[in-house]
Amino acid sequence: MRQRLQRPALILSAFAFLVASAVPAAAQYELTVTQDRLINAQAEPQNWLLMNGDYGSQRYSRLTQINRDNVRNLRMVWALALGGMQDTVGNGPENENNPLVDNGFLYTSDGWGTVYKIDARNPDYGEFVWITDPGVDHEDNRSRTRGIALWEDKVLQNLQDGRVLAIDRDDGEILWDVEVAGFTEMGARERFLTAPIAARGKVLVQNGAGDGGTRGWVAALDIETGEELWRWYTVPEPGQPGSETWKDDHNAWKTGGGGIWQTGSYDPERNLYIFGTGNPYPIYDPEFRPGDNLFTNSAVALDVDTGERRWHFQYTPNDSWDYDEVGVHMLYDTVIDGQVRNVVAHFARNGFFYSLDRDTGAFIKGNQYVNELTWTAGLNPETGMPLEYDPNLDIQIYNEEARALRVDRDRMKRACPTWHGGIAHQPTAFNPEKGIAYGGGTEGCFSQTGAAVASLGPDGGVDRANSERREYTSDLYYGSITAVDTDTQEVIAKAVTEIEIRSGVIATAGGVVFSALQDGWVVAYHDETLQELWRFNVGTPLKGAPVTYAIGPRQYLAVQASGRHLHPVRYDNLENSSYLFVFALDDR
Repeated sequence: MRQRLQRPALILSAFAFLVASAVPAAAQYELTVTQDRLINAQAEPQNWLLMNGDYGSQRYSRLTQINRDNVRNLRMVWALALGGMQDTVGNGPENENNPLVDNGFLYTSDGWGTVYKIDARNPDYGEFVWITDPGVDHEDNRSRTRGIALWEDKVLQNLQDGRVLAIDRDDGEILWDVEVAGFTEMGARERFLTAPIAARGKVLVQNGAGDGGTRGWVAALDIETGEELWRWYTVPEPGQPGSETWKDDHNAWKTGGGGIWQTGSYDPERNLYIFGTGNPYPIYDPEFRPGDNLFTNSAVALDVDTGERRWHFQYTPNDSWDYDEVGVHMLYDTVIDGQVRNVVAHFARNGFFYSLDRDTGAFIKGNQYVNELTWTAGLNPETGMPLEYDPNLDIQIYNEEARALRVDRDRMKRACPTWHGGIAHQPTAFNPEKGIAYGGGTEGCFSQTGAAVASLGPDGGVDRANSERREYTSDLYYGSITAVDTDTQEVIAKAVTEIEIRSGVIATAGGVVFSALQDGWVVAYHDETLQELWRFNVGTPLKGAPVTYAIGPRQYLAVQASGRHLHPVRYDNLENSSYLFVFALDDR
């Protein structure tokens, strides 16, 4: 259902006069979001055209109006209630997104897939231009959004029920609506858990329901029609490259996992879509699926025109800790050991910060960034593989004291980091002027017993009724923001938070790093020391990463609520909501 909001002409005329006096002429009209604008998104710091800021997912803004010296004067200037609270349960609406901004207009979505266009040109309030509700069935779905995409005159949205939409960004009309995700032959449901991304006339969407016993995939659709052009699966079927790394006798590949639940990055020069894949399934029993289990726990680069895999790098073969590497893969050029390198960089969930070659996926360098890491003794400096990795083994051992196998049914094995991180899907950031990468996530460890998962037989599938139940617990559980020198890959600063960070970070040329916490705080840090400079509590949980934009000479900071993580948090007395909060400097 689309709502077009109407107002009397006299009021609109008066409003237009006020806007004209406050906004430069170039910002008084909307421009088509072309491929060139997306490629050069950082050259438009007044806007925020992609979910992770730019095609390289750097989440860096060149705006300087808000800086270290004045950030303490930030104040909330307006807030706007969104929908998405209907029929939510447990941890509330999973609004893990941020608005997109194009010349004074904000575009965003709520947990039920409703898309909003907001006129934000007035310095004191925002108002809806249109609201488009695609009608997601609340009975069979969960309230969750990780964002939308802009392309030319369209807003692109994928939905919990498997549909992908193109919406006219001028009037909110749905231009096309196609079903792309569905049910597998094993009866498992595929789901979209990422924002789409648009490149070269295609919109890329991906199945994230790996932990539900599906195979992850990326699909490319024609932006003009919604027609599917190609699809690439993260778990190969027999006979395809990588299938030899699934060495079981019961077709574990059919429920093999490898879901994708963070939007990838795009390299326009190489025409590569680069993203991370999730853990194999079942998650904690590697003996169910002997072998390295490609292409799970990997960075993968696909040709955007054909869907052909160009390269991959697997971080943790034969994983059993839930160290899926679905998080952001940043693209940048930097000096490493005296040589300029075109890099794919990643704060891995397994606790290491990696740099890979963008042409080949070859390992360049890696270093521990979490406070405690025990599952391996380190990385091979030549290959990037865990030091204990043995390509001749079907079941990897790594650190035996941290690796729970079936024989450990009655014994807890403690591993660090926790299964929630380091950093899972939370958006990371990179300052290209200072060569510093930032990641916000979780510190801690967990313990688990071994447990055998039963197979349904040679036709594939998991026999849940006859599978053993593992026991587990966690400890040393808290949050952190980490700053890494991308040349040496040494940790240069770390800020500790009492609560895990699920929102992500943004870095600015003003010398400030912003993040948000589940206990309602929006926080600003010094970008070199991570000393806290400012904080403000909005009174509701925050899981969306902050973004910044400008209208005329004034810089704004925006963050979207809400949702708490599934696991208990220290501050669990806040009410969920669905809000957009906007901050600016107090000019008084």
